[in-house]
Amino acid sequence: MGELPRHQPGTESIVCNRHRGQKRQRFQTLALSALLLIVLFYLPSFWALFPSDGIAEQLPVDAARILSRCAELKATPGPPVGFYSRSQSNRFEPGTKSVLIQNATIWTGSDSGKEQFKGDILLDGGIIKWIGGNGLDQASKYDGQMITTVDAQGAWVTPGIVDMHSHLGVDSVPNLSGASDTNSVLGITQPWLRSLDGFNTHDEAYTLSISGGVTSANILPGSANAIGGQAFLVKLRSTSERSPSSMLIEQPGSPNSTGWRQMKHACGENPSRVYRGTRLDTMWAFRAAYNEARQLVEQQDVYCAAAEAGRWSGLKEFPDNLKWEALADVIRGKVKVHNHCYEAVDFDGMVRLTNEFKFPIAAFHHAHEAYLVPDLIKKAWGTTPAIAVFATNSRYKREAYRGSEFAPRVMADNGLRVVMKSDHPVLDSRFLLYEAQQAHFYGLPANLALASVTTTPATVLGLDHRIGFLKQGYDADVVIWDSHPLSLGATPKQVYIDGIPQIDTPHVHEKPAAFQEAPVTPNFDKEAAEAVKYEGVPPLRPSRQVKNVVFVNVRSVWSRVDDGIGVEQTFCASTFDKSSHNELTTVVVENGNVKCTGTVVTCAVKNLVGYETIDLEGGSLVPGMTSFGAPLGLGEIDGEASTKDGTVFDPLSGTVPSIVGGDSAVIRAADGLQFATRDALLAYRSGVTAGISAPDHSGVFSGLGTFFSLGTSNKLERGALLQEATALHVSIGHNGSPSVSTQVATLRRLLLGRGDGEQQEVFTRAANGKLTLVVNAESADIIATLVELKKEVDGITGQSLKLTLVGAAEGHMLAHELGQAGIGVILVPSRSFPNQWEQKQILPGPPLTEQSAIATLISHNVTVGIGITEKWSARNTRFDAAWAALDNPAHVSKKQALALVTTNLEKLLGATVRAKDADMVAYLGGDVFDLSSKVTAVVSPRRSSVDLL
Repeated sequence: MGELPRHQPGTESIVCNRHRGQKRQRFQTLALSALLLIVLFYLPSFWALFPSDGIAEQLPVDAARILSRCAELKATPGPPVGFYSRSQSNRFEPGTKSVLIQNATIWTGSDSGKEQFKGDILLDGGIIKWIGGNGLDQASKYDGQMITTVDAQGAWVTPGIVDMHSHLGVDSVPNLSGASDTNSVLGITQPWLRSLDGFNTHDEAYTLSISGGVTSANILPGSANAIGGQAFLVKLRSTSERSPSSMLIEQPGSPNSTGWRQMKHACGENPSRVYRGTRLDTMWAFRAAYNEARQLVEQQDVYCAAAEAGRWSGLKEFPDNLKWEALADVIRGKVKVHNHCYEAVDFDGMVRLTNEFKFPIAAFHHAHEAYLVPDLIKKAWGTTPAIAVFATNSRYKREAYRGSEFAPRVMADNGLRVVMKSDHPVLDSRFLLYEAQQAHFYGLPANLALASVTTTPATVLGLDHRIGFLKQGYDADVVIWDSHPLSLGATPKQVYIDGIPQIDTPHVHEKPAAFQEAPVTPNFDKEAAEAVKYEGVPPLRPSRQVKNVVFVNVRSVWSRVDDGIGVEQTFCASTFDKSSHNELTTVVVENGNVKCTGTVVTCAVKNLVGYETIDLEGGSLVPGMTSFGAPLGLGEIDGEASTKDGTVFDPLSGTVPSIVGGDSAVIRAADGLQFATRDALLAYRSGVTAGISAPDHSGVFSGLGTFFSLGTSNKLERGALLQEATALHVSIGHNGSPSVSTQVATLRRLLLGRGDGEQQEVFTRAANGKLTLVVNAESADIIATLVELKKEVDGITGQSLKLTLVGAAEGHMLAHELGQAGIGVILVPSRSFPNQWEQKQILPGPPLTEQSAIATLISHNVTVGIGITEKWSARNTRFDAAWAALDNPAHVSKKQALALVTTNLEKLLGATVRAKDADMVAYLGGDVFDLSSKVTAVVSPRRSSVDLL
C-alpha cells in the first residue's frame, strides 16, 4: 500500500465535518462529485487560455465566450442529454388532462413499419408515458378527474402525420397579398432568410390539415431562389401564446433542441424563370455562395485552432458573418438541406456540388426523375438523400413530364428512402395520407407507404427521437382512425397533438369491414418496369384492340339508364368465393356491344368462336367516367405555351381582334383539341373514357365546351368527337377588375338580348333554355345573385334557363334555394379547399362536419357532379367518386356516386349520351371503388371494339 495522504492546510474544516450528520455528508459528496465533473469538462478550455510554450499572453475579455463558440461549432446535432428520461414535453400546456387510449390496434412505426399490436397508450405531460398492455394499471396512478379514457374499440392508432414539405403559414389560405411570404426575389442565394419571420398563425388551413391527421410540418421557403432560406418545424395546434415561435417543435438554442437546422435549396426551372437565367447561372450561384461559406468555415477553424491552443496573440474579432453562418453550418453537417430538384441534369449538378463542398443533402424534393437515376442519387456526399415526391401529380411543367406513379415503388426497390409530401397548398395537406394510399396502390409496400408520412420524414428531419413513432417518451402526437390508414377515405376519429385532443366534436361514419385491413393492391410489375425502360414516357395506347370478348368471373355489372337518367346495377353477386368463383357472371361483348350477361350456359359461350376470354377475377363492369374542370385535351404541359391551346381573349379585360369577330366572338374548345395527351391516356387507363373541356380563360368569357373521347388518337378517328359543342361557359368572381357587379351586369344584358353577333345568338339560346349556361362561381353572395338573375331572366323569357354552377365552394349554404330553382352544381374540386377568399366558407365534411358539401346538396335535390382542378388528377376520378360515398354513406349511395362522374356531370354540361353508345370499363380483381382493382379493358360501342390495356 502507498502512504496515507499527508495533512494539507485548509483541510481542517473537512475533517471537522466528519462528525456532522449523514445527510450533510451525502450532500458534500454529491457537491464534490459535481465540482470534479465541471473541472474535468472545462479543463481543456482552461488550459487553452495559456499558450503551449507556457509563456503567458494577454487574454481577450471574451475568451470564454470565444472558446464556447468554437466548441459549439464542433458539436454534433442530436437529442440532448437526458431527453429520453424527460417526464414532460417542452411543449406541454399546463392543465392538459392525461388520456388513456384503450383497445387500440397500434402501428408504432418500429421494425421498419412492421410492428403492430393490440394495446393501450397513456398520454401525459405532452408525451407518451406508456404503450403496451394493462394501460389501466398505469392510469390507476392518476386522479380520475385529470384523466380521460378513450375506448378505441379496435381502431387503428398511428403516430401523427409529418409533412416534410409544406408552406403552411407562409403561403397562407385564403390567398391574400398581405400574407404571401413564401419567396423573396431579392437575390438568388439567400441562406439568411427564415420562414419563421413570415409565419402566419391565422392560416385557415391549420384546422383542416389537423383533421387529416397532420400534426407536424416542415415550413419551407419557396423555390424561386437557388437558396431560399431556412425552414422551421412546427406543430399545427394553436397555443396559449398564439405566436409563431410557440408553434415550433424546438426552440433554437433551448435545452430540448437537437441543434438541427433546416434549409431550402432549389434548382432547375424555377430559379431560371424568376431570375431570367439558365441552369448554368443557378449552379454558379450555388458554387459562389458555398465558396463564401467555405471561406468562413476555414477562417473560423483557423481562429479556433489558435484560440484552443492558447495562441491569442494577433487574434482579432471572431470571424463571423450573419449572412453566411447558416450556409457554413451546412458544410459543418448541422443543417438538413431540402433540395427542390426534378431532373437528372439537376441531380447531377447538385451531387457534384455536395462532393465539391463536402456537405450532405437530407432530401431531394419533387424529384420526378429520381427513380430513373438511383445510382446517381447515391453518389451524393454523405448519407444518401431521401426522396420526397407526389404520388400522381406530374406533367405540370417540362421537368415534371417524366414523373411516374410507380416512382415510390421503384425507388424503394433501389434502397432509397421514400417520403410522400404535400407542398401545401399545392396539394391540400389535409389529404397527405391520400398520397401514401396512392403510392401503396401503385406498388409501394404497406409498411413503407405508412412510414412515408410518419417515421421516414421524422428521421430525415432529425426528429425521430420524438415524433413519427409511437414509443414511450415520444411526443404525444397520436391519431385514431376510422379505418386502416391506407384504405381510401381513412378519416381521423381524433387527433392528439402534445396530448391535446384537436377535434371538438368528431364526425365519422362507419366504414365497411374490409376497410379495417390494408388493401391488397393490384399487380403493376409490368407497368413499373416499362416506366423505367422508357425513361418515364412508356407507351400508353392500348396494347391491342379486338372486336369480341367474353368477360368471365364478373362480380358486378353497372349500366346506364337511357336518356341520361342515371346508372343502375344490373348484376351483383351476393357472395364471392375466390377459390370457386361461385355466383359470378359472364358478360359477352360482340363488336363493342354487350350482348349477354348471364351464365356460361345462358350466354352460349361454348358456341362462340374467335372471342377473347378475359378473367376479371371477381372484378366489375362499369360505365366509363367523364372528366371536367381542368382543360384536359387542350394541352400537354401547362408550363410550356407551345404544348397547349392557350387562353382566349376576354372582351371585359381588353379588345378582341376584329379578325376573330371582335367582342362578340364565341370561341369553341373543339377547335383547339389535342388528342392522346399523356394525361388523357392515363385517365383512359384509369376508367375515365371521356372529357368535357371549355376554352381556357382567365377572365369572364370562355366559350363553348366540347365532349370528346380520351382513348382516340385524333379528331378524325371514329368516335373521337362525341359532341362538338356542349354548353356555354363564363366565370363570375372576385378578380379585382372589372368588378363583380360589372360582370353580372354584362351577363344580364346578354341574357336579355342586348348583345351583338354570334355572342348574342348563343346567349339567346341559353336564355330560352336551349343551351346550358355554365357559370364558374364560388362565393355564396355571387351564387345568390345568380339565383336571382335566373329568376329574372325566366320571368322575362317565359322559359327556364338551364343554369349550372361550377366550383361553388360556398354553394352548400344555399342548397335549399338551388334545389328549388333547379340549378345544378359541379363541385370543383370535389373536396373543397378555401384557396381564395370567396371560397372561405367551405363545408369540409368529416371529421369536422357531419355532412360534406356533396351530401348537403344532394339532400336538397340538387343535381350534383364533381370535377378536377388540374389535368393530371383526371386519372383519380373513380377515387374521388368513391370518397364522396365513403364520406356520407347515408346520403350518397354508390349509384349516386357513379352518377357524379357520369350521367349527372354530362347532363349539367349539356352533353348527350345514349346508353347504347356509352363506353363500359372492365376492372380486374375488384370493384370500381376498390383499391384492389385495376382497369384491364374498355368496351366502346361507338368504335365497335374493345381496347385491351
